Amino acid sequence: MKARILVVDDEESLVRLITHNLQKEGYETIEALDGNRAWELINAEKPDLILLDLMLPGKDGLEICRLMREEKIYIPVIMLTARDEEIDRILGLEMGADDYVTKPFSVRELMARVKAVLRRRRPEPAPSRSETLEVGDLVLNTATYEVFRNGVKIDLTLKEFELLEILVRNRNRVLKRGYLLSALWNYNHTGNTRVLDVHISKLRDKIEPDSSNPRYIRTVRGIGYKFEGGTDG
Repeated sequence: MKARILVVDDEESLVRLITHNLQKEGYETIEALDGNRAWELINAEKPDLILLDLMLPGKDGLEICRLMREEKIYIPVIMLTARDEEIDRILGLEMGADDYVTKPFSVRELMARVKAVLRRRRPEPAPSRSETLEVGDLVLNTATYEVFRNGVKIDLTLKEFELLEILVRNRNRVLKRGYLLSALWNYNHTGNTRVLDVHISKLRDKIEPDSSNPRYIRTVRGIGYKFEGGTDG
């Protein structure tokens, strides 16, 4: 089955353009022209992906991302924004967006981002599959996308879980920033390293006993990051 995508923007002509091209690619689409309607559809339709404008009447894009995080709704989000300021992009990512596209954008670029995010979307947990990774007091269940520290569940976004998993699976190895950006965001250059830094910071806040003195995720200056820990339990 093709993915169902919710397109949210207050420019009706842009919504028509995006939905037309998504449908050409075989996706199902639903549309909203304001944030309040978008929030209703997110809860009622449970789309596979949301293309979400930052500036909206009613609830804006950041508020919708915040509500999704609070309600533990793990639907991937690509933020659409006319703003090109880094702070706006970072705010969207901090609120749980998986990627962003700055207006004006090419349809080809947007379709490529859509395909990349959908390839990485969370699959339904398979009942027969159970795999855990244990490092120190951390336990990752890769079948249910759950993380526990000392038996207490830690709430991570899908992107945070994916980042933690790739770090853990490559523990004690230095992973370059470019590699992580390519693996997790499909970026083939290092011009968006701030995106990675934000996610590392948020991940540290959640898994480290003291995020100001990280025990697990170490920065290797000028290169990237390394997860320090023992072997699987």
